Amino acid sequence: MRLPKELKHDLVFKLVRGLISLINLLPQRVALFCGSVLGMMAWSILTKERYRVSRHLTLVHGNSLTAAEKNNIGRSFFINSGKNLIDVLRLRKHYDSEIKPRVTIEGLEHWDRAYKRGKGIIGITGHIGNFELLAVHLASLGYRVAVIGRELYDTRMDEMLVSNREALGLTNIATTDSPRKLLQWLKDGGAVGVLMDTDSSRVRGMFIPVFGRLAQTPVGQSMLALKTGAALVPAVCLRNEDNTYRIVVKPEIEFDRTDDFDRDVYDLTLKCSRIIEEIINENKSQWIWIHNRWCARPPETA
Repeated sequence: MRLPKELKHDLVFKLVRGLISLINLLPQRVALFCGSVLGMMAWSILTKERYRVSRHLTLVHGNSLTAAEKNNIGRSFFINSGKNLIDVLRLRKHYDSEIKPRVTIEGLEHWDRAYKRGKGIIGITGHIGNFELLAVHLASLGYRVAVIGRELYDTRMDEMLVSNREALGLTNIATTDSPRKLLQWLKDGGAVGVLMDTDSSRVRGMFIPVFGRLAQTPVGQSMLALKTGAALVPAVCLRNEDNTYRIVVKPEIEFDRTDDFDRDVYDLTLKCSRIIEEIINENKSQWIWIHNRWCARPPETA
């Protein structure tokens, strides 16, 4: 017997809210241990995801990684993801007391220099490490930071997510909001984070080489930078083995405009993507190898 959709959503919402409350009652070490166990369980149970990790690592690295090394990367990713999830769920209550003291940051001068120009910043990042904490920490340092979020299927879940972000100093821009809201935010000198490392049919993209294979890649960040003059600054929040975090901010991506806008968009997107690739190569166990980055194919090869 199937549950009515409304009842199913109600049960899921109450379960999520209860789990968040429980996680926030636990001591930090216990909570992170639970996250680690959750990650290990997921790695053990989700056989399709294990296959995807191995397949995608092979596509990128060929035979340079052994089966054991691929297995270790995948298992570490799931454990890191479990711990990251725990920290995200504890941000609102425990950020100042237990999470912020565990964060160090390298290259903040790159972000600060671009921010002070007053033309806005587009933070280039991906599903690497704890990207939610990245935005929260930069906001805690006094920068005006917005995140772009797709509205959730349950309005109560969506309201809870947006409320948590706003309580932590972030501005939420929904994908259903008018583009003018984002343009005005950048015009006023604000910063916005963009995850540009996934293949999505929901956003405009171009096929560019990613780890040597053509992949559909979002181009919105490049178009915005070219049209508004906002700075493109790569940044990631990486998890360390001792459960501390290291935020790395890279130098601003420089670019020249030509008379060919589409070519400029392509070239700038390629520059952004290559920096993300470098970061992934240096931190293989912190990227979402379960995602099929090369799912869409160019028309001539489909």
